[in-house]
Amino acid sequence: MEKKKWYSSIPHPVVMLFGILILITLLSHFIPAGAYDRVEIDGRQMVEPGSYHQIDPTPLSFLDMFRAIPGGFSSAILIIFVVLSSGIMFGVLEKTGMIENAVGTFVKKMGFERRMLLVVIMTYLFGALGVFVGYENNIAMIPIAAIASLALGGDLMLAAGIAVGGVTVGFGLSPVNPYTVGTGHALAEMPMFSGWLLRSVLCFVALSALAYVNVRYFRKILKNPEKSLSIGLDTKGFQLSKPLDTYGMKGKDWLMLFIFVGGLVVMLYGVFTHGWYLTEISAMFIIISIVAALAARMSGTEIGETVLSSVAVVAPGAFMVGLATSIKVAMEMGNISDTIAFNLAETLRDLPTYASAVSMSLAQCGINFLIPSGSGQALATLPIMIPLGDVLGLTRQTTILAFQIGDGVTNLFNPTLGGLIAMLAMCRISFDRWLRFIMPIVGVILIVSWLFLLFSISIDWGPF
Repeated sequence: MEKKKWYSSIPHPVVMLFGILILITLLSHFIPAGAYDRVEIDGRQMVEPGSYHQIDPTPLSFLDMFRAIPGGFSSAILIIFVVLSSGIMFGVLEKTGMIENAVGTFVKKMGFERRMLLVVIMTYLFGALGVFVGYENNIAMIPIAAIASLALGGDLMLAAGIAVGGVTVGFGLSPVNPYTVGTGHALAEMPMFSGWLLRSVLCFVALSALAYVNVRYFRKILKNPEKSLSIGLDTKGFQLSKPLDTYGMKGKDWLMLFIFVGGLVVMLYGVFTHGWYLTEISAMFIIISIVAALAARMSGTEIGETVLSSVAVVAPGAFMVGLATSIKVAMEMGNISDTIAFNLAETLRDLPTYASAVSMSLAQCGINFLIPSGSGQALATLPIMIPLGDVLGLTRQTTILAFQIGDGVTNLFNPTLGGLIAMLAMCRISFDRWLRFIMPIVGVILIVSWLFLLFSISIDWGPF
């Protein structure tokens, strides 16, 4: 009898998330409720070290468990609308034919025979987007990878590996991540983005490992299409509709491309200079959609039908974002997040230096499921971890790297991370299928990252 694969027992993502919600509800009856005192610095709530104390128990009732679900949707409304608005924008641009023509022309110019190289290049490009642009900011770019992947003869999982994997690794291990490294350096009173060279090498090595896995998967499905992890998935709107050698950019396509790129430039300018975030990003996606539709001379009926059909495609992903966020809401209702963080920190105190650094990153891996926001996690845990690292003999630079590894690598398989669920939705990849693809490379990246972490200890990485 053939041995069952480990992933054959992975439940449906909805079942998985609801199961986690049940677990959190049960844990709230056994884990003491506790809290750190928090102080406001520059408008942000930060934990005050040494202030942990137990509070009156707040176990979740049966009704509370279900109250957490609409609470999750309410908390995640901005990410949910980013998913919907980016889906609308892509739907409109796809309707104009610009994206298909642009991707088809690009693949034709680069040469179909060099498609393995193209997979590598695209992995690095999406990684660069993660490094320099951000995370949720890149949601609208994900479908482009889907079209390119299918044009090269790949599948939607390859697209997810290139785009979702690339953006997540690039963002998570970015040497200039403002949410993790930036916040960490501010809390540790260190020069902003110091130690960028070592972090850059780590990020490049991790992206290279991902590119290798993407190419290996591509070769495997070309040799045997039955091994594809995307069998049965709808590819409507992603496939090229004509032979590759017939593609070219017309005047209308260039106009649509100008509107799309111009809108993204304005959006990024706002993000980096005016502090724009999800609300403004969603607004720009809608503006791009309207301008593109009008420039393409789409009728009112065409616009309405395109909007609704686009929403229907991304609605399951938007739902998953809300359901995933309900877990965070349940943790807050039960007041057990701080208790877990406190006990993890106490456990690390008696470990040897090298073991404590790796264990610190593992602790952050666990906490990342509870607090998926990078900056939120930094503000909640680093005020505890930085003094602890000082006691253990770790430089503050190493402590922040341990935090970044724990947060960044875990993002690849964190079901409570709304941005990840949203990006997978744009590729029409379910979370259970994604786990089958990404978990092996997660192990590789973690091991590589820990080697860098141990190296940082050996060189007393600073400046302090």
